[in-house]
Amino acid sequence: MLSGFRCKYFLALFLAGVLPPYHLRGQQDIARDLVNPFVGTGGHGHTFPGACVPFGLVQVSPDTRPDGYNDWDGCGGYHHSDSVIYGFSHTHLSGTGVADLCDVLLMPMSGHYSFDPKEYRSGFSHNNERANAGYYQVLLDGSQVNVEVTATPHVGMHRYQFPKDSAGFVVLDLRHRDEILSSDIVVIADDQVVGSRISRSWARAQNLNFYIEFSRPFKSSKVPQETVQRGDVVGPGMKDRAVFEFAPSAEPLVVKVSISAVTGDGAMKNETTELPGWDFDAVRKQAEVAWNEKLGKVKVSGGSLEQQRIFYTALYHSMIAPYVFNDVDGQYRGMDGQVHQADHNVYTVFSLWDTFRATHPLLTILEPDRVNDFIKTFLLHYQQGGRLPVWELWGNETDCMIGYHSASVIGDAYLKGIRGFNADLALEAMVNSAMRDEPGLNAYRSRGYISSEDQAESVSRTLEYAYDDWCIAQMAEALGRDSLAEVFNARAHNWQNLLDPETRFFRPRRNGGFIEPFDPYEVNFHFTEANAWQYSFFVPHHLDRYMAVTGGDGAFASPAERALFSGHTYDRTRASGYHGADRTVRAWERAQPPHGLSLCPQRCTRTHGPAHRPDPRRALPRCTERTERQRGLRSDEQLVRAQCARLLPHRTGLPTIHPGGAFVR
Repeated sequence: MLSGFRCKYFLALFLAGVLPPYHLRGQQDIARDLVNPFVGTGGHGHTFPGACVPFGLVQVSPDTRPDGYNDWDGCGGYHHSDSVIYGFSHTHLSGTGVADLCDVLLMPMSGHYSFDPKEYRSGFSHNNERANAGYYQVLLDGSQVNVEVTATPHVGMHRYQFPKDSAGFVVLDLRHRDEILSSDIVVIADDQVVGSRISRSWARAQNLNFYIEFSRPFKSSKVPQETVQRGDVVGPGMKDRAVFEFAPSAEPLVVKVSISAVTGDGAMKNETTELPGWDFDAVRKQAEVAWNEKLGKVKVSGGSLEQQRIFYTALYHSMIAPYVFNDVDGQYRGMDGQVHQADHNVYTVFSLWDTFRATHPLLTILEPDRVNDFIKTFLLHYQQGGRLPVWELWGNETDCMIGYHSASVIGDAYLKGIRGFNADLALEAMVNSAMRDEPGLNAYRSRGYISSEDQAESVSRTLEYAYDDWCIAQMAEALGRDSLAEVFNARAHNWQNLLDPETRFFRPRRNGGFIEPFDPYEVNFHFTEANAWQYSFFVPHHLDRYMAVTGGDGAFASPAERALFSGHTYDRTRASGYHGADRTVRAWERAQPPHGLSLCPQRCTRTHGPAHRPDPRRALPRCTERTERQRGLRSDEQLVRAQCARLLPHRTGLPTIHPGGAFVR
């Protein structure tokens, strides 16, 4: 947790580390020229290429995978290796390891229609596909329909160009992807449809309402085996699909789809407020302006075009979620399942184990007002659901991953001067998270560490709880709660109870002793998506103490530097465990636990002459749009953080960075 000046200084170093000082000629439009939404859509990337605005609820994108829950690479809905598109849905997750959303699928067809996904899907070619921030376009081979999509915060806008001599059809599929608990479709006019869908997947009860408006009337609307008249209700059960027929026309069909977690009326109000007109190109431009405003908060000079694209695409992905959850009138669905009114924006999709280390600290610098609303949302979760979020999704707590990292986000913001929230209530909620009654936490409090017989991932949980406890102590101290700060400062030292002084690794215990045999390269259930090597530096709050007990800064710096720059200390060929070597190697490159490693050598007092410093650029893998699509990083935001980890500690001659428009050296 750094002061404002130090935050900007380290941000400058972090961002500058991406780009070596090569001159790039010409002025670039960031949204159109420097963001590549296809990055991460291959391999195990789980990103999507479609259109959204910064922190927007609607994320309209093509879906090439009809099953995400049982198809891990389909988590984001789209995979770059696929050659068919099932349709265009309006909600997505980016970079997650579990699937959900992909709600309200629309699919245009020409000349005929079908309710069968195997029939209405269409082949496509990547040669006829393009995307930038706020915009996506593709030509569907089967129907020869050209599809374009863009978005506002609550509305997805489609433009379909059908062959001029063919009737056009638009299929609406509410059954796409998740298990439906209830659904309905209501035709309210010959150009308007409303409906709802409650589904179960990762979120146990996801409430979604929608309002669809077409730019011209449809000739007819049908569901399987029936024709639907105005006012007819379709569903639940098998009647969760509909098709709308349009007369042949040389003019494109424009479709607006707005969504709400509250009501259909809320979805309608979202559309009439945000998108009353039909000018697709103007909405696309508006989305791109919104992205340029956000991405332009960080200005870089130098670097190749390829490197600038990597950087800005990473920054783009860091601003997709969390996203606004309330309607334009302030209504939202709370953690208690009820509808509430807020006087600030309420957000959803808090993937806190993935984001507390880097994304949220970055947003305290680039988006401090939004961070205030994030924390206000946390406190609503606490008041309505009895706890701070762990991994919240559409008003549902998924309990995914470990730690109580809301404490880190709150404490970091407060100590940086972001204080537009109830600090006393926040501290109460933070303490509540740390005192919950569960086996691992009970053992952690009583014994000072979690043993392997208490709970899985015992080492990772102990280390991350200790850090979160330090955050609570800092918050308590800032509020003058000295006795509480003393309690949590003591807990923050619990990492020492798993440190083996002989091997200098954090090791799992069983029945009081260290588990034998021990292999620091093995990925097992004592760690969270990592191994002992990757967690060996996770003491971000007590690095000085950690260095002291492991032999001083010289002993600490050597393995840290070799791990960062040479790869000699961490022997990837020795990776083993329940996920196998490939998972371990990928985790070392991109998983969250090692992110703080980049700052470790800066804490060392021993000096290094330039002649003895390794050239970090030699350790930097060549990254192009094509290779990153194929590698499919879980989030290219993580790629840039990993690259900065290699570059940051020893870089000289950094290019100029202007975060927030302020000059920083």
